[in-house]
Amino acid sequence: MRTVFLWIAIALAWVAWNSRSVVAPANDPGVAAFARLPVLSDGRLKPLDTVARNGLLIMHGKQSLQLEDGRQIDADRWLADVVFRPSVADEYPLFTIHHPDVLGLFGWEQADRKFFRFSELIPFLQKIDTQGQQADAVESARRTPYQTAIRNLRNALIVYQRLKSSLRPENSLGFAKEIERFERVLPAGMEAIAHREAKQPFDEDSFSAFIGLAANFRNMAGMASLLPIPPRPGTPESEWEAMGTSILDAISRRGIPKATLAYARAGDAWQDANAEVFCTEIASLAAELAAQQPSATRRAGFETDFNHLAPFYQAMGLYVLAFLLVCGSWLGVGRTASNTVSPLATAAFWILVLAFVIHTFGLGARMFLQGRPPVTNLYSSAVFIGWATVLIGLFMERIFRDGIGSVCAATVGFITLIIAHHLAGSGDTLEMLQAVLDTNIWLATHVVTITIGYSAMFLAGTLATIHTLRGCFGGGLSEEARRSLTRMTYGVVCFATLFSFVGTVLGGIWADQSWGRFWGWDPKENGALLIVLWCALILHARWGGFLRERGLILMALFGNIITSFSWFGVNMLGVGLHSYGFMNKALPWLGAFILSQLALMALAWWRLPPLGHSTASEGRPRG
Repeated sequence: MRTVFLWIAIALAWVAWNSRSVVAPANDPGVAAFARLPVLSDGRLKPLDTVARNGLLIMHGKQSLQLEDGRQIDADRWLADVVFRPSVADEYPLFTIHHPDVLGLFGWEQADRKFFRFSELIPFLQKIDTQGQQADAVESARRTPYQTAIRNLRNALIVYQRLKSSLRPENSLGFAKEIERFERVLPAGMEAIAHREAKQPFDEDSFSAFIGLAANFRNMAGMASLLPIPPRPGTPESEWEAMGTSILDAISRRGIPKATLAYARAGDAWQDANAEVFCTEIASLAAELAAQQPSATRRAGFETDFNHLAPFYQAMGLYVLAFLLVCGSWLGVGRTASNTVSPLATAAFWILVLAFVIHTFGLGARMFLQGRPPVTNLYSSAVFIGWATVLIGLFMERIFRDGIGSVCAATVGFITLIIAHHLAGSGDTLEMLQAVLDTNIWLATHVVTITIGYSAMFLAGTLATIHTLRGCFGGGLSEEARRSLTRMTYGVVCFATLFSFVGTVLGGIWADQSWGRFWGWDPKENGALLIVLWCALILHARWGGFLRERGLILMALFGNIITSFSWFGVNMLGVGLHSYGFMNKALPWLGAFILSQLALMALAWWRLPPLGHSTASEGRPRG
């Protein structure tokens, strides 16, 4: 038991170490408070911490930024520089450019560095915009690598420039004073406008001063990607305002919101490198927002803590640890004559339980923040497939106690979270849903059910992979272990058949309500049908006695290919009503996965001996 407790303690220490930033968020309390402020962006309320992380992922591919002098800054401090000190942020090596033809567009040769400053790209902005628009007009599935690269660069530059104009004018040296000046000239300016429209003599100085400031704020409002000012009393909860809009509204509503002035003063303090004043103004702003929008402030704070906790990253580490411990138990490490079950296998099981709890928390937190069932896009489908597979694997391990359930759970849990991690690079994973998906009842029935079917098929394929590798290498498997693996694979295929079929039928009902037809031979629909037909083929062949152990393993491995194509491959076609997550970068990985499964099938056919080859014949297959 000491071994079990030791490894569990190590796992808990890993979780505690990675959770320390939630307890002590940052050395700079001003930046930490700034990161928790709620804003409306891309159709949903989120903290500035999420805005910063997503922005860096889109532009830089990471959630932190290493400067040329070796210093590293986090996403929140980077965002503060972008919105409050853009002249400083323009010199950060931020934008990723890999493609040689994109570099050639600027007359640059292939260099060792791959990150470039905004200031370096300013002379080429028009050229990037033109080329990017041309690439955007091409269907996603037909874009060349160059077109994809220039389009991504254009989009990243747009995100950056819109962020720079979100909280203050880009070239402002004293935003709070500009607002105060606007308030002073407002009465005289409005009077001058009225006289001018009536073709009466007017004060040209007052008119020019007012028009100049108003145009500046109007341009700022038009460019802004963030709406940081909460709704005024009497307006809908969703009507958050841009900074520029909140200032211009003073013309008709009399008075500039306190939050607007607090943002302006905080930005001036950051620009002047006055950390004390910045911290004070951000605290005042946070208190003002909490008083006006207590629910939004709490949710933003929770999402910030969720970002720092990074539950899926922690779960990935625990899945790797559990996998290694089970492998160690199979090699006999730590086992004594008195052990019926290896202590390492027991420790691996409880570490998997801990990982599953953390994985479940992450899934539940996303559901709370989005107000939706667990599967809404490709990212969430990867998270949910891993979660469902781990749950089934834990039940299998509890029943059979041979480490196979634990290995399957750890393997699929880790791989799916890695896939989710790479899918997160495109931006906000809690994005607003497309209109056709904006139906909770069908997200909670069709999508969840069919995704459980995906999970079961991948689990069956993982069992077949373990059967093949352990049967061909490492001294082989005992006849009892091979029979056990065969029964588990068959049982999981039965489970997958049920959920895939029911999920496909529910999808047809949803399609009938949304699009007016039950079935339209859409690529995603065809993919779901392929899974159902393949499962049915396996079961009928097994029942008819055509499949024995090796045949079942081969077909389960090929089921991995069909499921991966149905899950990811049809999205890469870039066509159909279900094409919600096209990403051509995944094509080589999908191809490599398919080749690996074909290699495993060849290995099983060539080297996996028939069951009972050295002892007794198998006879008729047993389900």
